[in-house]
Formats: sequence, C-alpha cells, structure tokens
Amino acid sequence: MQSITVERVAVPKEKPDFSNLGFGQYFTDHMFLLDYTEGSGWHTPRIVPYGPLTLDPASMVLHYGQETFEGLKAYRADDGRILLFRPQENIRRMNRSNRRLQIAEIDETLFLEAIRALVREDIDWVPTHPDTSLYIRPFIIAVDPYLGVRASHTYRFLIILSPVGAYYPEGIDPVSILIETEDVRAVKGGTGEAKTGGNYAATIRAQVRAKEKGYTQVLWLDGVHRRYIEEVGTMNVFFSLDGRVVTPPLEGSILPGVTRDSAIRLLTSWGVPVDQRAISIDELVEAADAGRLSESFGTGTAAVISPIGSFDYNGRIIPVSGGRIGPLARRLYDELTGIQWGKREDSFGWTLEI
Repeated sequence: MQSITVERVAVPKEKPDFSNLGFGQYFTDHMFLLDYTEGSGWHTPRIVPYGPLTLDPASMVLHYGQETFEGLKAYRADDGRILLFRPQENIRRMNRSNRRLQIAEIDETLFLEAIRALVREDIDWVPTHPDTSLYIRPFIIAVDPYLGVRASHTYRFLIILSPVGAYYPEGIDPVSILIETEDVRAVKGGTGEAKTGGNYAATIRAQVRAKEKGYTQVLWLDGVHRRYIEEVGTMNVFFSLDGRVVTPPLEGSILPGVTRDSAIRLLTSWGVPVDQRAISIDELVEAADAGRLSESFGTGTAAVISPIGSFDYNGRIIPVSGGRIGPLARRLYDELTGIQWGKREDSFGWTLEI
C-alpha cells in the first residue's frame, strides 16, 4: 500500500464551541488528497492543511457533475477511544457509486487507512459533548479540463472533517414531513441508488417549499406512478404497521443506507418482523385512518434515528404516534448511539477503533 505523507498546518485553527456546533459548519485543520491519472491509477496520497482547491474553470465536475461522496462519523467514547461505525460499508458503497458514475474505484485498504490517518491527525477535533461526533466527508471530483460529455481521465479524491451536533434542530424529537407530489427525486435505472450530488440538487426545490410551509423534510414518491413511497430527503424511511416494520425495497431508486441496514439487523435480532416491500401512499393513509400505523421514523448517518410525528399529504395532516417518539425508534436510537459511542456491547462487530 502507498504510504501517506503528512504536511502539518503551521497555525492550528481556533476550535469552535463544541456544545453549540450545529451541522457541517466547521472544518478541521487538515484534509486528505489522492490523485487519479488514467494509466497510472490512484497515486500520491497525502494529508495537507485544509484550504481552497485550485481547479481549471473547465473541470468536468463543474459542467457535467461527475462526482460521488460519502458520509460517516467518528465517535469519542467515555474511555477516550475514537470509534468508527461500519466504515467498510461506506467504502464499499462509495465504490458502487463510482461504478455507476464511471469513476475509478479506490482500493478499500488505502481508503480506510486514509480515514484513520486523517482522524488521528485531527483527533483533538473529535468533540466530547453528548450527542456530538466528527463527521467524515470523502468525495471524488472529475478534474479533466474538457467541455464534452465523457468519463474524465483524471480525478481527485478528498476527505474533510467537521465536528457536528444534531442534524435536525429537533434532535430526537419527532419531525414533520411534507409528502412531495410534484417533483421526483429519481427513477429505477437512474442514479438514485448512488451517492452523487445531482440526486440532492434535484431535491432542493421541494425542500425549500417544505421549509416555507414549516416542515423539516420531504417524503419522496416513486417517479413513475407517483404512488409508492421511496425515502425522505436525507433518510431511509420505516413504518410500524400491525406489529410489523415496513420499509421500501432497494430496487435502484433509493440509497442503500448503512444505518438502514443496521436498523433492519437490530430489529430482526429483537424478533421484530421487517418487510422490505413496496408501500403506497394510499396504504399509508388507510393504515393511519384505521389506527394501524403506530409509528414512523427515518434512518441516516447524520440523524441516526429521526422519529416522524406527522405527514402532510396534499394538505391533509396525518399524525403519527401522537406526535411523540415511538418505542421502536427510541430503542433503535438508544442501541445504535450506544454502540457508536462505545456505551453498549457491540455484538455485531460494527465499530472500529482508530
């Protein structure tokens, strides 16, 4: 494996107030860089001071959006250990995204060591306050200076770090969701299952409309029938119906979330039946009317578990669990965060110490 060189910052930044971080607003002293050249592969891994990039104005990422990214976290345990949560899954998912976007894949061993080396370099930035963590953002951009639609011959892979608090202002309190009926996020055969910026750019208009109406996020319906539930803007979504948990299947149009998979594994281990199947908005409304919808929640790296207190479907409010966090969402949140922060037994072997 190629060795990673380190150029340390001359004057470290002043750290923010770790008790009031918000999400994605502050960045650490260093970043990781790796270059790709066709014929030579990925080369020159290095950690350098965090700072602006120099890009040719014709860089293909700026014109055709060829890029992928990931998101995971490092957690500081009470005993001082720094833990990653299932980083290999994020690495594999990024390479799956790379295949879909026709970007060169990265050696998994080098990828993981890059994460570990960068977090070790900026270890003082891993916050200690409750419910805080160090968010890790790997991403790849196409950097060929070329105006034409094709795969780039050169890429740059970067990792940056950001100390963060809760993703949603509500924290673990239930959020309100607007069901989107005009725009669509993705269709099967498109890039919906890849983690690429274009998927998120396509959601911004609906998110703005939702925010103007006082909602935290939007729930997306499928792009063909406009009936079947897919995912929330930044989360996979789950429903508790008649004692069973239902979540939309992975069929190419939604992101295969690492937290989604973790929640399914935990629920199954607790004896809770989980169905990965299509669920229509009509079924959801009928279940709510009949009192069969006991709770709903989203899963994602940023929020971990986010209980849903209500949906708005064409102006009709659908309350869930009396607007309170349900027992499954609470249990999942406590178990997952307990494992992530090293407070509970990791019987699945999900955590990796830096």
